[in-house]
This record gives sequence, structure tokens and C-alpha cells, in this order.
Amino acid sequence: MTTFYVLQKPVKTTVVVKKVEKPKIPAVKYYSPLTGELVASDAATKQAVTGVMIENSPDARPQSGIKNSGVVFEAIAEGGITRFLVLYQQQKPQLIGPVRSLRLYDIDWLAAFDAGIAHVGGSAQALAEIRNGNHRDLDQFFNSGSYWRASDRYSPHNVYTSFDRLDALNNAKGYTTSTFTGLSRTDGKPVAKPDATDINITISSSLYNSSYIYDAKTNTYARSQAGAPHIDRENGQITPSVVIAIRVDETTELQDGYREVITTTGNGNATIFQNGTAIAATWHKAAAASQINFTDSAGKDILLVRGQTWISAVPNNGGDVVWK
Repeated sequence: MTTFYVLQKPVKTTVVVKKVEKPKIPAVKYYSPLTGELVASDAATKQAVTGVMIENSPDARPQSGIKNSGVVFEAIAEGGITRFLVLYQQQKPQLIGPVRSLRLYDIDWLAAFDAGIAHVGGSAQALAEIRNGNHRDLDQFFNSGSYWRASDRYSPHNVYTSFDRLDALNNAKGYTTSTFTGLSRTDGKPVAKPDATDINITISSSLYNSSYIYDAKTNTYARSQAGAPHIDRENGQITPSVVIAIRVDETTELQDGYREVITTTGNGNATIFQNGTAIAATWHKAAAASQINFTDSAGKDILLVRGQTWISAVPNNGGDVVWK
């Protein structure tokens, strides 16, 4: 018997290795609750917010430290003279002022930001409230080393501070973080056909009335007051991304002197200027410690463009807001 063997070529086996790409995980982005702008980390979103009361009488101009801030509330302090509650979180200017006194309605706006407040005294009602243990009081009266008087201006228009000093004061008092719900924010984009590029706000008199010219290239509003550009002495003309005129009930009462009484809670009419447009809105603030927010005619929350926001309290009696 003869045996035959058939030699077969070995079968080649091809192993296909399929590369499986790991899904890309989007980078986490963090935004300042004060301005809505991008910040480096979650810790930065919790950084302490500090407010400074900045004077706006003609003798206080030009001021320092306003341009590089997050949110500004403007209201009449007395005799038609406006004053600014200026809020900072990531911004750290090293010259801020002139610093002046505090009013009760400023505390209502301030409280929603879990912020400290730098000021030089205040009205009797404001001091009673700010010193009741529920707020972060940075009064110059009790913290004189955190402030100084400039030699190129005369008292009381010459008190200044800096964030080197305010941060040290905040740290010494344990005011190292702020937890709050900020204003609702979104990315900004100029509209194709702007309808509000020249804005005029009448708040009291010609020395304090303001105007804004919209710049589509930067999507900001160049602020003027008393018929001239409103200048930050170190940084040039003030240019917020959003301008809001809130209409408020305002009266003058004899307290420890004649004081303005401004309604800060409840709701009222507002006009929001952003992206070159004017938006009819309603402002809401449920309580002193609640955040102010804005809705449209359908009751929907209005998102504000990221960046500096300027809010002017315009009296229902005598104030006006016009644009073209």
C-alpha cells in the first residue's frame, strides 16, 4: 500500500487591529458669576466679590478703578449727585476712588452678590444695616490702614484704596470666597441692523446725565456724562458691554439729613441695551438679599452679554431714557 501526503500551504490569517478612538471629553469651562466671562478654574468662580462706593461729584472726576470692574450700580446719593456701587471679582485695580459713603439701597443691591463693601461711613440707616452682623463691612472708619488720602485732591474727595489692601483686609476678616447666583449671561454678537446706537439717560441734571455711543467693532458702549467722555483716569473711557436703565420709585426724606429713598425690591420697568439693540424689560428683585433679574414681555429670562454691566437707577418721577 502506497501512502501519498498532500502538502498544503499554510493558510495565512490576517489579524486586523482596529484602533478605537477614545471619545473626546469637552474641556470644562468656568465662568465668572459676576461678569459671565471665562475664568481659569472653579476656584476663580468662588473668588470673593468686593464692592467699593465711588464718588461722582465733579470734584471727584476723573475717578480711578471703574473701567476694570464687573457690575456698576448708579443711583442718586443726594441733591441729584449720583454715586457708584462698583463690584469686583477677578478684576484687581491698584487705585480705586475717590471712596465715599454708603446708602441703604446700595446694601440691597450688594447683598445678592455675597460681597464685602468698602466705604467711608454712610447714612444712619445704612450704617445700622451694614453693622448688624449680616454683611461684610469694610468701613474706612474701622480699617483706616486699608485706605489713604491722596495729596492731589482735597477732602472729602481724596480717599483711595487698592486691591492689595482690600484683599489683605478681606483675608484678615475671613472673607475669602463669595457664593451667589449671578446675572444670567450669554455670548454677545452685534445685530445686523442696530436700532439703539445713541442712548441718553436723564437721571437728575446735566452734570450727572449720561449718554452712550455703541461701537459694533467691540460690541461695547462708550459712556459719557455731563457732555464729555466718562474717563477712568488710568484706563481711559468707560465702555460697558451692557447698559441697563431700571425705573425706580424715589423720594427724599428727612432722616439724619435729607436722604434719597429708592425702592429696590418688587419689580419695575427697564430697558436693556446690548448688541446694538434696545430690549423692553421688567426688573424683579424678590427681597433685599435676592438677585435682580430681567424678563421680557413674555416673562422669559433675558440673558445679558458677558462683560461689564452698568445699571442706572432712573427715577420714575423726572427721569428719562431715549435712544435712536
